[in-house]
Amino acid sequence: MHAVAPPRRTAAVRAALLALLAALAFAVTTGPARAAGGDVTWTVRTAGGDYGEDRSSFSYAVNPGGEAEDALVVANHGTDPLSLAVYAADGFTTEKGQLDLLAEGKKSRSIGAWVRPGRESVRIPPGRSAEIPFTVEVPRNAPPGDYVGGILTSLKQAGDTEGITVDRRLGIRIKLRVSGALKPALAVEDVHIDYRGTADPFGRGDATVTYSLHNTGNALLSGAQKVTLTGPFGMLSTEAGKIAAPPELLPGERWKVTVPVHDVTPAFRLAATVAVTPLLTDAAGSTRALDPVRTTAHGWAVPWTLLLLLVLVLGVGAAVFVFLRRARVRRARREEERVREAVEQALRDKAEQHS
Repeated sequence: MHAVAPPRRTAAVRAALLALLAALAFAVTTGPARAAGGDVTWTVRTAGGDYGEDRSSFSYAVNPGGEAEDALVVANHGTDPLSLAVYAADGFTTEKGQLDLLAEGKKSRSIGAWVRPGRESVRIPPGRSAEIPFTVEVPRNAPPGDYVGGILTSLKQAGDTEGITVDRRLGIRIKLRVSGALKPALAVEDVHIDYRGTADPFGRGDATVTYSLHNTGNALLSGAQKVTLTGPFGMLSTEAGKIAAPPELLPGERWKVTVPVHDVTPAFRLAATVAVTPLLTDAAGSTRALDPVRTTAHGWAVPWTLLLLLVLVLGVGAAVFVFLRRARVRRARREEERVREAVEQALRDKAEQHS
């Protein structure tokens, strides 16, 4: 998606630009999509051939230095001729967990650089379709592992706001596995615990465990996750509920996870154990589980309300103790004074008797 505006934009133009950018996201699809102007529609699909029929995406396994040939079919369902740009781009995972492709003009280092469309643009009459061949050329020094990108068709049209060009793109995903040693690895990083207590001094609170999944290997990976909180010596264990599966992460990508954990006993010091079982999909589409990865971090869960209540109870107890102690001291002093006065009086009486 590409937008161009004059150097001096008004606030209204900037707002319109942001709205357009938010609404027009890249689509990896095989269904019809209407262009921004609303008067042209087109679809993209995989061509039939040696790799099969009715595929939802392109997928290849190629040796370093090897290549694969395939084709994309574009159909114009509109009433006017359609001119589209054709190019390839590297893929990445968005913050919403969806696959997106680099915008035109941004440098690609794998799929976008290795896929060569047979033509850079195509003009399709209304009601007709065109088959666009392309070649995947893998360099000899390409590292083994998984790569994801896509081949795109792009239509640039003037937006509703003057000075803005809207780029509507439709494409199909390309998954490539370069032969060699596959080393899938998933790390759990930056584990943090945040505990929130309740006003009930004897109640349980809620905790939030955050961490990042980091694909440190060279294969596409997802994972099944489990989070458990325990108190000192492994006591008072609380397990989080079902955790949504992360998207399939490309090699090198990170995915931030936030997990709420309810009914946690404030045991002063908590340990959060995150266990992730990486899930690897092979070339045939079968998924297998790898050895679980576990990481433990610690955090505080202080029952402040209970501590305040204990402080108040101890304060009242200390005040009562001091009051009673002082009362005993006063009684002892009065008793000593009474005895002293009685002795003095007895001595005076005895002296008067001898005088």
